[in-house]
Amino acid sequence: MAYWLFKTEPGTFSWDDQLKAGGKGEEWSGVRNALAQKNMRAMKKGDLGFFYHSVNEKRIVGVVRVLNEIHPDSTDPTGRWNCVDVEAVAPFPEPVTLAEIKGEPQLADMALVKYSRLSVQPVTAEEWDIVCRMGGYKPPR
Repeated sequence: MAYWLFKTEPGTFSWDDQLKAGGKGEEWSGVRNALAQKNMRAMKKGDLGFFYHSVNEKRIVGVVRVLNEIHPDSTDPTGRWNCVDVEAVAPFPEPVTLAEIKGEPQLADMALVKYSRLSVQPVTAEEWDIVCRMGGYKPPR
């Protein structure tokens, strides 16, 4: 299993919106960056990701699961871009802010710190464990 981070502007699509989608999930659409697209092409069904509110909040608020591998983005009339579908798994008991992540020396190389504008990012297993611990989230084993 691989781990990821999905960034969204909460005014456009929030954690509450993701929860409302239920088990059918929601397309992670509108991604128009080549590196973010490459990251989505690497995703497999069952991978997990952090759900990150950007803009003013700048914090991880929940965990999502990849429901299927990459497919055409329904919001792209050109057919050039792709997306994956994700479903909510659980909220973070305590959201983890970008400031807290930047303050943790073991996360200094995390993509969120180094490539802050990238909307879909890989997360290492070690980073995943540290951030989950920081947020009080205990993933099912």
